[in-house]
Amino acid sequence: MAIIHRTTMDPGKLELLAAWLPERPWYTASGRPPELLRSGGFRLDDPQGEVGIEFMAVTDASGGRPISYHVPVTYRGAPLEGAGAGLIGTSEHGVLGLRWVYDGAHDPVCVARLLDLFQGRAQAQHQSLSDVPEPAVSTRYDGPEIADFPLSQAPEVTEDAGGTRVLLPGGARLGLTRVLRENADPSGVVAEWTAPDGVAHRGTFASLDLTGA
Repeated sequence: MAIIHRTTMDPGKLELLAAWLPERPWYTASGRPPELLRSGGFRLDDPQGEVGIEFMAVTDASGGRPISYHVPVTYRGAPLEGAGAGLIGTSEHGVLGLRWVYDGAHDPVCVARLLDLFQGRAQAQHQSLSDVPEPAVSTRYDGPEIADFPLSQAPEVTEDAGGTRVLLPGGARLGLTRVLRENADPSGVVAEWTAPDGVAHRGTFASLDLTGA
């Protein structure tokens, strides 16, 4: 069970993401620095209790039309070998000390736990409360069992304007939605986010592509 500490981070999560997002190929530039707002998300527990895993929805309100993004984030007490391309930054946590913050696509613990969520071996947790399930997250997957992702292996990640993909054992790919859009009939890992006007939306955060398996 992950313990959610009521404390500060310096720099804060949104500050880290505001500096990191413009360099991503799937970011839609507004011509201004990002103005990020928290929009929703959920967490997954690391069974070893070492890695914080958060699936953040943030909305950039810097342009004429707010755009919401999905960023899975992991928090570690030491650098993750082989994951330098996924480093978002470092931050001083008020309780845990210096934390290394990674894009979860590059963290094998995040990838492994997301696969567990797909296959019913993990339960989504509330974003800001300890030991509280998040019922708004649902999973629709009826394919074959996917092998566990090796925790000692740095994920092979590709990304473009369409989002991010992680190569899985056997050739399947884990797809991470980056620009969030409401789906009439969402599949995969489905969660909610709230627009700046207070309207709640629901759509796919992650999917599995088995065509290469």
